[in-house]
Amino acid sequence: MNYLDLTNNQFTPNGYWNQPLGGMNPPTARELALFDQNGYDLTDLEQCYAEVNLTPAKAHREHRRALKLPWFTQPERVEGAVLNHSLLFERKGYTGEALEQLERWAQTNPLVYKIIRMRPKWGLDFSMDYADRVGNVFEVLHWEYDGFDFDEVEVHKRQLELKLAAIDWDDAAASILKLKDQWHHLDFFAQSDWKCNYFGIVKERFKMVIWE
Repeated sequence: MNYLDLTNNQFTPNGYWNQPLGGMNPPTARELALFDQNGYDLTDLEQCYAEVNLTPAKAHREHRRALKLPWFTQPERVEGAVLNHSLLFERKGYTGEALEQLERWAQTNPLVYKIIRMRPKWGLDFSMDYADRVGNVFEVLHWEYDGFDFDEVEVHKRQLELKLAAIDWDDAAASILKLKDQWHHLDFFAQSDWKCNYFGIVKERFKMVIWE
């Protein structure tokens, strides 16, 4: 069986925030610390802009926060094909008064240019694991895809929704386990390529640096 439920969550096509922050001094270095140049984790400053632009960030692994929504979900399972996570990610650029505000602050704190130079980015993340009572455990498929072109990412989203929703994941896991000698010895990227070929899906693309 598939055991997956596709949510109704969608990406936001608009990749920019334009509302400035009110009553705030130029940001400190701490508010721009731990800048994630190739992912979706938001700095403290970005989280402030998220709030004022009515897109609150959500907790993402301890101190990290990101713009994310569930993509696929699954009822709780403890064996067989178990969904680890399935998420839609976004990272915003800046325009209008928000950009003007950041450009003023950059004259005092050049670290603000880290925020100014960001391009909007959208990301897909799907991770299906397998575990059984004799000790077999492995990733059936962990597929990530990032892009700066909304339309391109949206096309892949729709294609993958049809593909992933049609797969019997317990059967797929059993078949992949039988072929373990073909992929288990491969490194991370080679395993990814093998599994993308197995499922007939586009090759992964992620960790794209967000700066212009």
